[in-house]
Amino acid sequence: MKLVQLQNVTFIEGGVCAAKGFRANGVQCGLAHKPLGEMDEANAAANNALPSAKKKNDLALIVADNDCNVAAVYTTNKVKGAPILVTKEHIKDGKARAVIVNSVNANTCNPDGVEKAAKMCQLAANTLGIDENDVVVASTGVIGQVLPIEPIANAMDELAGGLAYDGNKKALEAIMTTDTREKEIAVKFEMGGKNCTLGGMLKGSGMIHPNMATTLTFLTTDADISSEMIQAALDATVKETLNRVSVDGDTSTNDMVLIMASGAAGNTPVTTEDAEFAKFKHALYAVMMNLARLMARDGEGATKLIECAVRGAETGEIAEKVAKSIVGSSLIKAMIFGEDANAGRIFCALGYSDADFDISNVDVEMASDNGLVIQLGHKGNVVEFSEAIAKKILKEEEIKILVSLGNGEGKAIAWGCDLTYDYVKINGDYRS
Repeated sequence: MKLVQLQNVTFIEGGVCAAKGFRANGVQCGLAHKPLGEMDEANAAANNALPSAKKKNDLALIVADNDCNVAAVYTTNKVKGAPILVTKEHIKDGKARAVIVNSVNANTCNPDGVEKAAKMCQLAANTLGIDENDVVVASTGVIGQVLPIEPIANAMDELAGGLAYDGNKKALEAIMTTDTREKEIAVKFEMGGKNCTLGGMLKGSGMIHPNMATTLTFLTTDADISSEMIQAALDATVKETLNRVSVDGDTSTNDMVLIMASGAAGNTPVTTEDAEFAKFKHALYAVMMNLARLMARDGEGATKLIECAVRGAETGEIAEKVAKSIVGSSLIKAMIFGEDANAGRIFCALGYSDADFDISNVDVEMASDNGLVIQLGHKGNVVEFSEAIAKKILKEEEIKILVSLGNGEGKAIAWGCDLTYDYVKINGDYRS
């Protein structure tokens, strides 16, 4: 899938390690799915007997050379994973130095969850020789299973010993769950007369809906920018990127997006919302928008990316509501999978969105990434169209639904994916 290029930023390699002053690593420490009930000895033995070569990394560490300014956003789910509660406390001062992350087990809805999350920070801090309050912790995986701390403790020396300025791939593998594609982006941009870098990695494939979609996203930058300004940029950008992705209508308990800024680029510190802040925010959007698209394309069982672009609304909020309604529709997702241009489903999703518009002004088109376009609706009515051209469009990997609501200035883009048989297969026995 092609990345969307924006002006004044250049894509580079390196992901979360692209910016100056950041090392990362990932290892396989031995965490494994276990049913909530009793696991018999034969199953337990079989689980532990899996060849290590077939196991993916499940524990990651990102470490900055120096203290960083930091900001984060979290899930809006009322049930929050224990790591979020600990992380919120640790970054109250706007500072952090390291991030430790595990997959497989979400450490959520457990009586000892906070204790285990805090212990992970302590283990990392002791190994690195830093303050445990400067460590951020995150977890992803099965909800409601007790997190075993012993495998994590036993792996700390290997994890810290393998930290490298090119360790981004190992760390990325460690945070993936049902993901089938790597999701990392990095860009270079100019700010304050200096070359700056911003990059990061994301995991997310299922339980994704626009309320901080299910993701652990870790971003690093060598720009010198205050934690307050990072927070302002992050709050605004999440609304236009990760909060506009829908795979299945579910919102997870452990979602977290974190940015660490080392200041190693040496630019004049950004402390107000000025022109330099706008450059940072633009680079952040370039990274997070492309990560959001990658996440939508890698929805569980997905074969296609759906992008809905709405224009002509009276306000941006109205356009956003319509775009989200369309990409969140299960019927539209199934329609895209079946390659059936059922325009009535698009109008249906338009109609039940909580948005104010005049249906008699609505036009709908469908397009592919290679330039094919057909009109599906005009002035609120479905029109005749070429089924042959529609079929060609729907066979592409990326499908665009283009909606005009009138002559207003409001516009918005949202992303989703098709709904396939494999989605049910993946989630029918997720714990195993």
